Amino acid sequence: GWAFKKFYNSESARLAALPAWVHEYNHHRPHSAIGKAAPITRLTNLAGHHI
Repeated sequence: GWAFKKFYNSESARLAALPAWVHEYNHHRPHSAIGKAAPITRLTNLAGHHI
């Protein structure tokens, strides 16, 4: 099925691609709502967070 603007032949293929997509989304993709910054830049205290 479709996910992340890409077609995957199986659920396992989609699940295998998910961690890289989440990393790109949170660490590299600019978000307009926070001044074109990546969401990771909004975290000021990572202690105890699992990202």
